[in-house]
This record gives sequence, structure tokens and C-alpha cells, in this order.
Amino acid sequence: MTRLVDCLTGSGLSPGEAREALAWGKVWYRGAPTALATREVDPGAVEYRPEAPRHRVGRDPCVLLAGDGFVVVLKPPGMLSVPAQGRRDPDVLRWAARRYGSSWVVHRLDEGTSGLLLVALSETALLALKEDLHRHDVERRYLALVRGRFPDRLTSSGPIGDDPAVTHFVRLESLRQSSLVEARLETGRRHQVRIHLAREGHPVLGDTVYGPTGEGLAGKGRTRFALHAWRLGFRRPDTGEFAAVEAPLADDLESLRRRMGGRP
Repeated sequence: MTRLVDCLTGSGLSPGEAREALAWGKVWYRGAPTALATREVDPGAVEYRPEAPRHRVGRDPCVLLAGDGFVVVLKPPGMLSVPAQGRRDPDVLRWAARRYGSSWVVHRLDEGTSGLLLVALSETALLALKEDLHRHDVERRYLALVRGRFPDRLTSSGPIGDDPAVTHFVRLESLRQSSLVEARLETGRRHQVRIHLAREGHPVLGDTVYGPTGEGLAGKGRTRFALHAWRLGFRRPDTGEFAAVEAPLADDLESLRRRMGGRP
């Protein structure tokens, strides 16, 4: 493992070129853009993409996979998935509509969550993806930084409202007074991961709704808590083949993980 900036300069970029490439989304790690110069990386998984569209990593949406009738978007924290009544904030749906025309968000991510979001670009694709989602055939996995020492494995099956809800958790790393946890959805209810973690006594860091008040994460006025949708697996509506898209822990959460004693 080596620091990302060292990997870039070692491959021939000047320090200035490396900084500019990181700032404008030209550096990708394990299939997603990153601007975290100090991220510890496997050099073989780093890509310099000088022709990639310019965007501000962690601030602008980014397309990770595009197909006939759908795209997978990497949503930044603090951005809405769809328009909210009474708010004029940017959202992924209107961003996609400006870029592609007719668009529908297949599922949603909370405003404070970063990660992978599936967007349909045709009604045919929307119906197919929604049907798979209803049958629980869409794989959705999250990474969360949570309070306290989490058990090795745990399944939470408490209902949310009147609906059954099941989430499977695995502790990936023990940190200082916290843990890095993977959550796999078996069902998909509103705020499911956050609610189940809070019920188990391990709320998501920065979640002021289901966790302790006054502990929100700093983010230049943006809503943010330590939850990231890192893996999305689904049947492509254009080919019928299974596709799996992954996005490593977002830059701000990776920095937080390292500050809490996370290993490289």
C-alpha cells in the first residue's frame, strides 16, 4: 500500500498535475473517483483518466456505469435523491434529467448518505428494475461508521412502521470507540440501516435523528452522517446480465476512519 499522491507522482505526474487531477475527478480508485491524496491505495487499482469529465469529487454526481436505459450514479453527501417540497437544493433526479432527458430514480439514498444510486432512463427499464427491487433481487450494501464495539455479525429484523425489515450486519474493523460495519439489505425501508443500527445501540456517527443530538459531522453546512452505499448489484435491463458496481468508502469517511485508528 502507498499514498495515492505518491502513486501518481511515481507514475510520471508532477505534484501540480497530481493535485489538479485529484481535484477534477481524473483519478479513480477501485472503480470510483477519489480526491483524497493521502488515501492508502493498492497501486494496481489506481487509474488516471485524463479524458474523464471534470467534476468536483464529493460535491458533484458522477456516472460509474451507463447502459441502455439506465445509469449508476455516485451521489455525493448532502445532495437529495429527488426534489423535496419547499426546497430548491440540487438533486440527482433533476441532474440526470438535464443530462439524459426523462429519468426516474429506482430507489433513494438519504440526503446525508453518499454512494451508489440506480437511475432509469426509460419506462421499460424502470419497470424491470422496480420489479427486481420488489422481489429483493437487487443487492444493496452499505458501509457505516458506528458508535461502540459492534458484534462480529448481527441480523436486525425489527419492523419499521408496519412493514417488516431485515438487515444483515458484519463488523469489518474495530476503531477507537467505534466500528466500521457493512450492512446488507434484505428489505428496503426508509432509513432502514440507520434505524436498525440505532436500535442495536450502535447509531451511525453523525446521525442526529436516530443517534445522539449535537454530534453531526462537519461538512460545510451539508447534511452528512457516516453512511455510504458502496455496492449495488442488479440485473441489467438492457442485456439481462448481472452487474455489480462498487465505490470504496467516500473520501471524507475514509479520512474519518483513519483518524479513528483505521488501518491502511
